[in-house]
Amino acid sequence: MTANTLLRLLVLVAGLLLLTSGLWAMLAPDSFYAVVATYPPYNRHLIHDLGAFLLGLGATLELALAFSDALLAALSGNAIAGVAHFVSHVVDRELGGQPTDPLTIGLFALLLVALAVWRAASLERLRA
Repeated sequence: MTANTLLRLLVLVAGLLLLTSGLWAMLAPDSFYAVVATYPPYNRHLIHDLGAFLLGLGATLELALAFSDALLAALSGNAIAGVAHFVSHVVDRELGGQPTDPLTIGLFALLLVALAVWRAASLERLRA
């Protein structure tokens, strides 16, 4: 096994661990807190936000392995984190924060998705 193959394999595993942790925090925040993040006081929204950003980090690593374009990988991973962060604020809107949080965070997530789509389309035009 070459050093590059080993590196890619380890990045794959790290990305999967981050994605798994992020999904766990998003889908079962009580369990995630009890096992991993036992820093009182418990705050469901904080665990959801942590999950959103873990998803983005893991996705960025996986996408960096799949895409030859670093900017596309970074934008796509950030878009995934942004959308998950938006979901966190919609699900937890009764816990506090600003009433406008879902809107502003949702618009920022939409911007990140649009930038990723724009970059992918630009690369596709260059290939054509």
